[in-house]
Amino acid sequence: MKAHPNELFFYYNPAHQVDKQMRAYAKTVANHVNEINIEKERITTTGWREILDKLNLRPKDLLNRAHPDYQSKIAGKTWDEESWLTILSKFPHLIKAPIAIKRNKAVLCTTPNTILELD
Repeated sequence: MKAHPNELFFYYNPAHQVDKQMRAYAKTVANHVNEINIEKERITTTGWREILDKLNLRPKDLLNRAHPDYQSKIAGKTWDEESWLTILSKFPHLIKAPIAIKRNKAVLCTTPNTILELD
């Protein structure tokens, strides 16, 4: 899919207050913000692989390890790369921060200023 050069893809969970605040910052970085609600729009393992490649992170780097679901379902087990991608796809609510992608650059928005790196 061809994106507008100034389009920003913003992957977030609207149930998280911090994600909603980051969404406001996203709109200051780009005129065209394509919002992807990760709870409603399922991202495939291939989609996650592409996002992770742009972030230059491992799947488990995206996860909130303090979340009770992480502790009960994921922690303490050995997972291969494909299993981690499946975890991201099945449990998107475990993502610790929104993800913003503009052109070929991506950031995990752990602080409000992080998204400014895309400008």
